[in-house]
Amino acid sequence: MPEGHTIHRLALDLARDLGGQRLAVSSPQGRFPGASSLDGSTLERTSAAGKHLFLHFEDATVHVHLGLFGKLRRSKSPPPAPRGAIRMRLVGARFTWDLSGPTACEVLDPEQLAELRDRLGADPLAEGATGASAWAKVKVTNRAIGAVLLDQSVVAGVGNVYRAEILFLSKLHPEAPARSLTKRRFDAMWKLTKELLVRGVKANRIVTRTPEKGERRGRRESLHVYGRTTCLACGSRIVKLLVAARPIYTCETCQPRSADVDTVEPPAGSAVPRRGRRTASR
Repeated sequence: MPEGHTIHRLALDLARDLGGQRLAVSSPQGRFPGASSLDGSTLERTSAAGKHLFLHFEDATVHVHLGLFGKLRRSKSPPPAPRGAIRMRLVGARFTWDLSGPTACEVLDPEQLAELRDRLGADPLAEGATGASAWAKVKVTNRAIGAVLLDQSVVAGVGNVYRAEILFLSKLHPEAPARSLTKRRFDAMWKLTKELLVRGVKANRIVTRTPEKGERRGRRESLHVYGRTTCLACGSRIVKLLVAARPIYTCETCQPRSADVDTVEPPAGSAVPRRGRRTASR
């Protein structure tokens, strides 16, 4: 499922290609009944909140949640004949965007939009977001911090890849009780989360480390622990746990279960740990 950086990037790209234009809006698949009422309307702006995308037309807002299988694809206008199950087609002067396979594609009135936004937690990519509302929830729950980070009502936009990378860089075991974090540790984690998501928007992919000279620059090489078997920092074995019904990769040497989170030093921004000498996997 796309994480928050992807949705914010899509909002920027859609605004660049279609913003301020009267669009031809249709539903080739026929499963978006709101399309006919939007046809010929001007797309005034776009926005994102966590994993939710919003297209703000003159008199209505379209809410899109891509879910596991949703895709937004761009082509030049005039577009080719629709192929496949296209839920919504947006045709502008120069570019066309096709939406297929979303979990949600619906027109919301202002009250419905407000209700949806109220259900979401703090979005690190939102302008002026401080994390205060997330901290208020974190400090009182005994749930694992790895579960809390995936809870969209606490932090909106963090998914499975980011949570593994954030916790590794924060030296936090995913099963540590959330309430055991001090405010200082939480603030450091929030700052890191924001920095990583901003980097993801710019790169249009998740990048939490810079590959070293001679390394490939693929997805795997841009991550510290997700999908790996050996820790790049200490050479220990990476283990895969199940937290909040989702698998998470963790280094139990760098992220010890028994660590006192009040005494372990928080990360310095998004600094990447230096690669240590590898040892045999245990």
